[in-house]
Amino acid sequence: MVNVMMITPVYLPTDWRVSESEFMSLVQANPDLRLELTATGEVIAMPPTGSETSGNNIDLAGYVWLWNKQTKLGKVFDSSGGFRLPNGAIRSPDVAWIRLERWQSLSSDERQGFAPLCPDFVLELLSPSDHLITVQNKMQEYLDNGCQLGWLINSATRTTEIYRPQQNVVTIPFDQTLLGEEILPGFALNLQTLFF
Repeated sequence: MVNVMMITPVYLPTDWRVSESEFMSLVQANPDLRLELTATGEVIAMPPTGSETSGNNIDLAGYVWLWNKQTKLGKVFDSSGGFRLPNGAIRSPDVAWIRLERWQSLSSDERQGFAPLCPDFVLELLSPSDHLITVQNKMQEYLDNGCQLGWLINSATRTTEIYRPQQNVVTIPFDQTLLGEEILPGFALNLQTLFF
């Protein structure tokens, strides 16, 4: 006899709001789902990405990881890691980086759960299922909560939006190298080598 696992879709009411403890219960009961919580208590189910986007995400994370392995300046996180932002939202950037001293200042319990801070650097790769304005708002939310540098990469337009505190968003084409500036010192990324 074949053991068939039933797959049941999850539908979340658009007006449904939960507390952080209710969100934690939901996450623990559904470990295979990728969920985020907005500052207003809205639960967002993140759909899986397509294979191409997933491959690009791991490449991008790999470049940041390799730079960090060489510099030992912080801690790198992939898209499965959630952070409890100061505004109460729990967000999971595609790639995140935190300065080592900030990471080490967290308790063991804080490291095990959703770290109660906003990453210093975040990277979001726009996937075909994403809405641009939604991800742009998420990038602004990171800045409003303490992020020092953010990149929103759009492979469809071959551009990257660069987010910095108290500055206008700058959009550059893929033929310009992304620089980590003072946040990721010495880091440089040529997206043309990834998206050809």
